[in-house]
Amino acid sequence: MGAEQADILKNIPDDAIVVYTIKYKSRFEFLFAHTRYRQLRLPTPQLSFDLDIYFWQSLSRIFRICLAYLDTLVRLRRIPSPYRSDYYRRALLESGCAMLFLVEKKEFYRRFVKEKNDPLEYLIDLQKTIARPIYLVPQLMFFSKHPQPAMPSLLDTVFGTAQRPGTLRKLATLVRFPGKFFTELSQPLNLRQWLGQRVNPEKSADYLALQLRRQLLMQHNRHRQSITGPVLKSNEELKESILTSDRIRGFIKKHAESRQEPIYKIRKQADGYIDEIAARYSPPMIRIMAAVVGWIINCMFDGAVIDKAGLSRVKAMSRKGPLILIPCHKSHIDYLILSYVLYNHNMPCPHIAAGKNLSFWPLGPIFRSGGAFFLRRTFRGAVLYSRVFSAYIHKLLEEGFNLELFIEGGRSRSGKLLMPKLGMISMLLEAYRNGACEDMIFVPVYIGYDRIIEEHAYIHEVEGGKKEDENLSQVLRARRFLKKRYGKIYINFHDPISTRELVADGPAALDRMPQKEINALCRNLGWRIINAIDKQTVVTPHGLVAAAILNFPRPRFTQEELIDIAKLYLRWATMQKAKLADTIILNTTGAMENAIEHYLSRKIIEKALGDKDLNEAPSGYRVNSGKRSLLEFYKNNSVSYFVPAAFTALAILKKDAFQFSAVDLHNEYSFFQDFFKYEFAFDLDRPAVHYVRKTIKAFIDDAILMPHPTIPDRYQITSAGYRKLRLFAAFMKPYFESYKVVLHFLRTNRKEKLETKDRLKKIQGIGLQMVKNKEINLIESVSRINYSNGLTYFSASGIKNHADEPRIAHFETLINTYLALINP
Repeated sequence: MGAEQADILKNIPDDAIVVYTIKYKSRFEFLFAHTRYRQLRLPTPQLSFDLDIYFWQSLSRIFRICLAYLDTLVRLRRIPSPYRSDYYRRALLESGCAMLFLVEKKEFYRRFVKEKNDPLEYLIDLQKTIARPIYLVPQLMFFSKHPQPAMPSLLDTVFGTAQRPGTLRKLATLVRFPGKFFTELSQPLNLRQWLGQRVNPEKSADYLALQLRRQLLMQHNRHRQSITGPVLKSNEELKESILTSDRIRGFIKKHAESRQEPIYKIRKQADGYIDEIAARYSPPMIRIMAAVVGWIINCMFDGAVIDKAGLSRVKAMSRKGPLILIPCHKSHIDYLILSYVLYNHNMPCPHIAAGKNLSFWPLGPIFRSGGAFFLRRTFRGAVLYSRVFSAYIHKLLEEGFNLELFIEGGRSRSGKLLMPKLGMISMLLEAYRNGACEDMIFVPVYIGYDRIIEEHAYIHEVEGGKKEDENLSQVLRARRFLKKRYGKIYINFHDPISTRELVADGPAALDRMPQKEINALCRNLGWRIINAIDKQTVVTPHGLVAAAILNFPRPRFTQEELIDIAKLYLRWATMQKAKLADTIILNTTGAMENAIEHYLSRKIIEKALGDKDLNEAPSGYRVNSGKRSLLEFYKNNSVSYFVPAAFTALAILKKDAFQFSAVDLHNEYSFFQDFFKYEFAFDLDRPAVHYVRKTIKAFIDDAILMPHPTIPDRYQITSAGYRKLRLFAAFMKPYFESYKVVLHFLRTNRKEKLETKDRLKKIQGIGLQMVKNKEINLIESVSRINYSNGLTYFSASGIKNHADEPRIAHFETLINTYLALINP
């Protein structure tokens, strides 16, 4: 039992009576709780309702029990009952802890037909007569994390299933695989509060006991499913269920008629699409993959820092409905890491939406066995494929499987989050609207690394190189990575987002919504998820030092200067309540020095050479110009925390005045939010006024600004403030330079019909030429990702080509003004 499980019991009031509820009658579970909880100094059950445990008593106690039975039988002509004699009441008030079973053989017949005592009814009556609260705590015991198969095997029939094993299977599991055995406690139920919430308090105790038993059983079942997953049906059964549903059958018929093709051909296509898409979930393969991934992590990384409190919240929410896990996507190993973490924390591995490019042999079949289902990059023109894929998603949710998808659409080559792709979110909302599940829980997840495996491939692609398709040779070449160390992995979980709470009346509300409102809800949810992931981003020493190197105003710098700037950024991140890497918390200066040493060892920064003509000795460091884009990637990992500071600093610098008011900055800040809306995800619930006020307060705390001594809402820049403001504003310099290149392309391009790839390739060439001619300074601004976002922005602003010269000149003047403010 983990610490989070023990905390469930420790949070119960000291004067409460604790009653553990077990689904099936089991002497083993009672003895386990009696022994183990005593060792952990937790509430320990001293008695169990309707359970014979005579043979575990001392001989003297057995003898006294027999005498008491004989005495009652002789005097009262009946067998003694702990209910009638109030023995249970006295024992509960004395010991404060007990156990009861919700289901047992002939138990319903005994209570319903013979009208014997019901322990839950007894507890309800007892709660009404005592002041101490009674807490019912569901306890679940697991001998396997694997889902229950739809068809039990011969072994299951003879020895019991893994979910409810017989005595021999229990003993065999305990002896051979003791690591498989574990217990979990579910959320306690306060019986006093439960009784107070009943709609009709005049209902009889037996009726209330029936309601209570149903609620507890449902809680047991949902908790168990949140760990083992739903019943695992065969692939053939799932396929038949999908393709024979009324919705798909009707669509296939109409599709065949519209295309004037035989219906069997359309059915054959749909059958092939299911084979192309569907996962082949295999518990034995998942167990093997967990061992392999664990070995890879130990070889390549220095461990994982997991947000266990956040994971516990996610685990609790999983009992309300299927989870939709949405991690950021920086590396191919993201989905392996997340499934590995969930599996090792007693949660089922999710079904993962993966690009069809990963379905190559031999990894494709392995990924399918681990829960991956494959989708095409675009559904354009594939009407039948789109409908079959939607039906598959609906079926997974209906069965209760957790899903994992990447809202960015692909891996981020720039280091920061990409703008949300909403196709899968739209499909999920449609499935919820059609009643696939009672609730759907979205879980934003941050997965970050000190250093990623694919860094060189990313830089190659950002700078204009062609992406290499995934294939077997890549897998074979990846063996060399096992000899390297890539630092730590960071995994944080944001508070889950319940669809039922987001849409107040559930699926019925979506049915009443016009399509425009549903689209707006989908967009809002997508931005909300991106913002949530940004808030869970971990600031690492490598990212802070990379930012300090790239934002330094001169070509040369010393270690002390870098650490000073990195600490400036760290103070800002701390004031924003950013998540910090544990190495920073333990030893800030040491972590910065190690990051600098790491960059030196990889020749990302180098010792600066002196000028021989001036008889200068080597001093300080300089950046290896060929590695600046790599530093940009790591700087961008946590750039979202610094965007408000950069925008506000630029707005202050543009005022070009010793004094200013917060109101003077609002319009400028709003302009930046609009100008960079395709680069960064902004919290739609927070206006520019909020960020300006918050940033000014942080700048005052760091002695960058100071309030005017007599005039309210007026601020002055301190003597050291100008330098610090430019250091914050420098975060935006690569984006301004990238957009400047895009404007140059729009002014000079005379070819009207260029494909997107050709346009970006031509802009890339212009950018490289402008760097060579020193029209722009930063090689990292030669970024296809920035160019693509810039094209999107200017196109949305009405700038299509050279004919829009006045607007091009307007934006170019603005960009040059801001660049001059950053590095005057």
